[in-house]
Amino acid sequence: MTEQNIAILVAVNLVAFGLFRFDKKQAQSGGWRIPERTLWLSCGTGGVLGAWLAVVSLRHKTRKPVFLLVLTLASAAGIAFWSWLIG
Repeated sequence: MTEQNIAILVAVNLVAFGLFRFDKKQAQSGGWRIPERTLWLSCGTGGVLGAWLAVVSLRHKTRKPVFLLVLTLASAAGIAFWSWLIG
């Protein structure tokens, strides 16, 4: 894995965590929310670690089994995508 790939992967995970964190704050304050599809996409494009760290540490979306199921599938897609890309 090149340094550039590592930098991109770190950035994607930071963005994923940030999206989940922003959505959590918006949920608490009743503000505009990020669509679930966007959260899943952030995970499916490689932000697996950032997404799951946000879910666990912020306890965001933990009461929505369907969301967690799709997030798990998006995680598998993200891991497969990066495995193929690095391959």
